[in-house]
Amino acid sequence: MNMVRYEYTTTFLVMFLLCPMVFSLLSQNQTQTMNTLSNLVNNPDWNTNKHPNPCTWKGVTCDLTNSTVIKIVLSGFSLSSQSLPVFCKIETLQHLDVSNNNLNSIPDGFISACGKIVSLKLLNFSGNVLSGVLPTFHGFGGLETLDMSFNLLKGSIDLQLDGMVSLKSLNLSSNRFSGKFPTNLGKSMVLEQLVLSNNHFQGTFPEQILSYKNLTVIDFKSNFLSGFLPVNIENLSKLEILSLSSNNLVGQIPKTIMNIRSLVRFAANQNHFIGSVPPGITKFLNSLDLSYNNLSQSIPEGLLSPSQLMLVDLSYNNLQGPVPANISPSLVRLRLGGNSLTGEVPSITCNEAEHNLTYMELDNNQLAGLIPPELGSCKKLALLNLAENQLTGALPPELGNLNSLQVLKLQTNKLNGTIPIQISQLQKLSTLNLSQNSLDGPIPSEMTANLTLLYLQGNNLNGSIPPSIGNLGKLLELQLGENQLSGDIPKMPLSLQIALNLSSNHFSGNIPSSFSDLVNLEVLDLSNNNFSGEIPVSLTKLTALTQLQLSNNRLSGDLPSFAPYVNVNTRGTGVMNNTNVPDNNFSRTKNRKSVVAAVLIAIAAAIFVVGVVTLLVVLISRHCYRGNNERVQASEGENFDLQIIQSNLLTTNGIHRSNIDFSKTMEAVAETSNVTLKTKFSTYYKAIMPSGSIYFAKKLNWCDKIFPVSSLDRFGKELEVLAKLNNSNVMIPLGYIVSTNNAYVLYEFLSNGSLFDVLHGSMENSLDWASRYSIAVGVAQGLSFLHGCASGPILLLDLSSKSIMLKSLKEPLVGDIEHYKVIDPSKSSGSFSAVAGSVGYIPPEYAYMMRVTMAGNVYSFGVILLELLTGKPAVTEGTELVKWVTRNSRNQDYFLDSNVSRTSQAVRNQMLAILEIALVCVSTSTDARPKMKTVLRMLLNAR
Repeated sequence: MNMVRYEYTTTFLVMFLLCPMVFSLLSQNQTQTMNTLSNLVNNPDWNTNKHPNPCTWKGVTCDLTNSTVIKIVLSGFSLSSQSLPVFCKIETLQHLDVSNNNLNSIPDGFISACGKIVSLKLLNFSGNVLSGVLPTFHGFGGLETLDMSFNLLKGSIDLQLDGMVSLKSLNLSSNRFSGKFPTNLGKSMVLEQLVLSNNHFQGTFPEQILSYKNLTVIDFKSNFLSGFLPVNIENLSKLEILSLSSNNLVGQIPKTIMNIRSLVRFAANQNHFIGSVPPGITKFLNSLDLSYNNLSQSIPEGLLSPSQLMLVDLSYNNLQGPVPANISPSLVRLRLGGNSLTGEVPSITCNEAEHNLTYMELDNNQLAGLIPPELGSCKKLALLNLAENQLTGALPPELGNLNSLQVLKLQTNKLNGTIPIQISQLQKLSTLNLSQNSLDGPIPSEMTANLTLLYLQGNNLNGSIPPSIGNLGKLLELQLGENQLSGDIPKMPLSLQIALNLSSNHFSGNIPSSFSDLVNLEVLDLSNNNFSGEIPVSLTKLTALTQLQLSNNRLSGDLPSFAPYVNVNTRGTGVMNNTNVPDNNFSRTKNRKSVVAAVLIAIAAAIFVVGVVTLLVVLISRHCYRGNNERVQASEGENFDLQIIQSNLLTTNGIHRSNIDFSKTMEAVAETSNVTLKTKFSTYYKAIMPSGSIYFAKKLNWCDKIFPVSSLDRFGKELEVLAKLNNSNVMIPLGYIVSTNNAYVLYEFLSNGSLFDVLHGSMENSLDWASRYSIAVGVAQGLSFLHGCASGPILLLDLSSKSIMLKSLKEPLVGDIEHYKVIDPSKSSGSFSAVAGSVGYIPPEYAYMMRVTMAGNVYSFGVILLELLTGKPAVTEGTELVKWVTRNSRNQDYFLDSNVSRTSQAVRNQMLAILEIALVCVSTSTDARPKMKTVLRMLLNAR
């Protein structure tokens, strides 16, 4: 009997331990504490009725016997600061993560109570809104990790952390700390990781830090670190990562760094280092970034040869001499552009199995000689940039062996001969830039269908444009100007969006009417040719067009009535300008005479009054879905089909629900005079309701990419989710209508228009710095919110100053949020490359990735920041703003909007601080771009 009872008891205990969903062994004190927390935490998984055992709750970890709580992770919940002391009642707690909440302070009760928990090893308060000074951490004798990053903490740090005798990892990055770099970081000196980046710390490199012999990570980037880097940095013999980027360090880089055998990554770009690159510095490194300094002399011979080396970036220094020929097989990225290097491009012979060279950038140097055919053996090359050198000779056909090549940039050299067809047919090639050389012969008759950017201008190419050019269904920009081309112009790819440039050739005859099919094209340049006849009226249907360059041709007749935002240049032709639209010079100059500005404003006002806003809305000749996937097409000449298939109010606001009239909305969108704004994917109409209230009715362009009617439930559900969002910097949909051929989304009307209108339109220069800064922060808040949505990030397909609407001159709203959810490129009969955003805002990696990402949104936001700082549009005088700024990055005052920066030194300093943020956002490397939440913190820190 006893044996049976023993077996039963043993079985029961085993089941007890293996079934934590049912049983709990927590003490009464811990059970009560967890129940109290469940009432304070907005987490449906923390439900004492459904799950009586707290050890089963999401984010809670207990010990192996389920008798004590040891870990709590509550990242991303609406915790209040008042709830924090409750956690301290769990005396066995080892790990507490309350990151990404809205905590604004740490109560004294938390410090005093949790400081007594001997077992507590980790505290994570990152991603909150903690303000004020850093609290003094009394107690916390066992704490090993403290993360206070991405908050609003300020002030200096002295002895607040000195009592933490066990502290191994400290992260205070992305706050507003100032004063000297902290050095009292635990009396026992066991610190291993010190991350203080993106703050306002200043002064020289703190030599006291060298006493922390266990340090493996030092990250001081984006501060105001000045002076010299200490020679005895080698004392940190365990150091693995040393990041000092974006500071004000001067002098030479100590040669002693090469003695740190454990160091794998050294980044000190964007400083003021001089002298040579220390020989042997890469002996143990995996990654070296010394770009944007003032380093000179030659590159040490063995610098690129260590077997473990993967990345070297020495771009934009003053380096001279040859490129070392001995390159490690493990090297993935080599960036040496923007120097004064001479000699020849190294003849690298790659063994495909061993060599990992993927990115090679030697542009903007003085390299001469031939392009070595041996480069064709480096089969993993995805990017080869040898632009702006003095290379001569013919293009080696062996480059056609680079089957992984996506970007080939050889512009502004002295290359001659014909374009090898082997290169033009590389299957993965998306960007081909051979412009400003001396190439001759015809354009290759066949090119890879993956090309998105093709630059052949400024050569001696002759013959006609091959008809196969029309098959390049992903092409966004085609530059063929300044050649000797002639003959018939074939149909161009409908995907063209950025520009079509045929200027300075020998084309003649009438302007092809087929150009009117390029509905997404923004710039058309036909200047300096022999075109004759009249300008086709059909060109006025190019609703995305912003520039039409027709100067110096043999044209005649009257100028058709283009939309007022289209710059038409007909100088040197016989065209008569009988319209009310002036032939303005596209260039915007800061010293524009007030008389001219007044005339332009008067003209714009007159156009508005007479209601001749000629934003022509042309239905794209693509099929739309109807009924059970039955395709129908709008009849010829029909602009709108007013039959409502489905409509729904999304808002719960009673005022909007009573005001919105769907029938009146459809009447409004039938009149082109109601068009107020056109973006890449949308046309905004002004809809006046019977009550007198005004709303935006936004038509989603490109109907073939919207969910078919058979999926309208999904279409509606996606909009319902968006309608429940709550953020003061995001435009929230109020309702929607689906007609036979189009879909419309209703929003509140904003009379201030878009940021583009205010910055570059009739209200140009009306924004003071306080307004611009407020707009920058507001847009960042909106994007951070969208990227951090609990249901998954909401991205912007076309983030530009046109998609930022203004509630007031200091209150921006991020618009066009529904595109990512309801526009489906896979449904398109056209090319996915068409979903590329607006020219000037498209991130460079889009050419190879062909998908929208958070990093891409950060790039576009960086362009918007540059617009706010410079007052210039994203494309100025044919050059993208990003390229113009980066080329002049050493002379920052040159491109700041002087109307704003000269108002005070404080304003100028803040603009320069935000310029640094913008330049990080538009980095060519996606990994170098911060998350939007980080960008927001950086903007707030720059105040």
